[in-house]
Amino acid sequence: MNTTTIHDRLMRAGRLAASGLLIALLAACAVGPDYKRPDVATPAAFKEAPASAPAAALAPGEPSGTWKTAEPSDAAQRGAWWTVFGDPVLDALERQALDANQNLKAAAARVAEARAATRAARSQWFPQIGAGFGPTREGLSSASQFQPQGTGPTEATLWRAQGTVSYEADLFGRVSRNVEASRADAEQSDALFRSVQLALQADVAQNYFELRQLDSDEDLYRRTVDLRAQALKLVQHRFDEGDISELDVSRAKNELASAQADAVGVARRRAASEHALAILLGKAPADFSFKETPIVPVAVTIPPGLPSALLERRPDIAAAERAMAAANARVGLAKAAYFPQLDITGAFGFEASTLGSLFMWSSRTFLLGPFAGTALTLPIFDGGRRSAGVAQARAQYDEQVANYRQQVLVAFREVEDNLADLRLLDDQIRAQDAAVSASQRAATLSRAQYQEGEVSYLDVIDSERSVLTSQLQSNALTGTQAVSTVNLIRALGGGWGDKAAPASVVGSGAAHGSPADAG
Repeated sequence: MNTTTIHDRLMRAGRLAASGLLIALLAACAVGPDYKRPDVATPAAFKEAPASAPAAALAPGEPSGTWKTAEPSDAAQRGAWWTVFGDPVLDALERQALDANQNLKAAAARVAEARAATRAARSQWFPQIGAGFGPTREGLSSASQFQPQGTGPTEATLWRAQGTVSYEADLFGRVSRNVEASRADAEQSDALFRSVQLALQADVAQNYFELRQLDSDEDLYRRTVDLRAQALKLVQHRFDEGDISELDVSRAKNELASAQADAVGVARRRAASEHALAILLGKAPADFSFKETPIVPVAVTIPPGLPSALLERRPDIAAAERAMAAANARVGLAKAAYFPQLDITGAFGFEASTLGSLFMWSSRTFLLGPFAGTALTLPIFDGGRRSAGVAQARAQYDEQVANYRQQVLVAFREVEDNLADLRLLDDQIRAQDAAVSASQRAATLSRAQYQEGEVSYLDVIDSERSVLTSQLQSNALTGTQAVSTVNLIRALGGGWGDKAAPASVVGSGAAHGSPADAG
């Protein structure tokens, strides 16, 4: 080997190395903005949080009232937050829903779909290799064969067995930005799955407490109907004795019939609520039956923590933040269209006119470079299509930023609403308890005075209606308090993970007011 040959080979190797280095540098130069989470205005504390609220939901070592930058942690373990109610029936229902709910299964399928799309995007980082075999019938024109015009086409059959390789160099981040966007889409799908999961858990708990409230109403109407029937017997007896007119009998019958009709209405609402709970559990209504269980007052202490922690806990906020990241990556993808695109292709194998000679060494063939056109392409004029694509991508990013900030505001409002509900419900329930006691006392006095002939039966009816109304309102407040507690936990993003669950006091007494005293 002479010196000239060695020098030529060294020069070619140097050019190849330089070309490879240039391609690597261009691939590392991803165009477009690098993602940075936009700032959001975060208050130092919740307005409706009590001054002595527990700090169990704060990060370890984080003092109450401080501010810190929120980092979404929607993947953190939320724990079985519903166990704070101390209700084994609710615990069992939640487990059934998580195992069989169809909406949750659909959300899980969407996560798998998004992850598969990410894997498909990542595959563009690697060469695509294929193989083919088969004949080709060709008719070549005289011009393509450099023959005189009019000699006619030359027909031939070619057998080919070859492998193909294609690869797009990641110039200016065209591929990496697409992978970045797909990865953010997958993370958004995962956050949305957790949001659906949290919504399902909360819906089961809400429906459960609403169903128990209707059970309390049914129990109240059942006792009321019995008392109305006893009152009718008493009035009928007095009418038979000639002490009163038939008007009082008609009024007593009206009150009994009205109570019976209202009881049927409650039964209708309960049936619909039971059916809704069955669907949440992934069951047909015919396969589910809920034993009547009147509601009891619940009082669970929920630590609201800091507003900045809320941004970390809410899966819907994490989903909105990941949507921003995906939109930001697509801005870079749109900008990459301004820069050259390098497609490297190749084919190698065998080609022959007969099948018998296809795999002979002399039939080998190869092609390095594009099958048509050029390997390196640079768009020059497209009528504004690329600039419009960049403008569209930026507008979509701005939209996602606005959606994210709006979602944060909605989250703050939901927490404040439920904190205010629970704080004011305590006062309202105390006032309603006093109203129930007063109405029961009034009903007792009116019945006694009617027996003595001091008041008319209208006074008795009015006092009995007041007892029924106040007790129904008491049941409604008990149910609302339980539902508001669930809503607050949902607004805060779920349970408490590996932190200690907040202290809770679950009432075990009867509902506010005794329906046995209803007239």
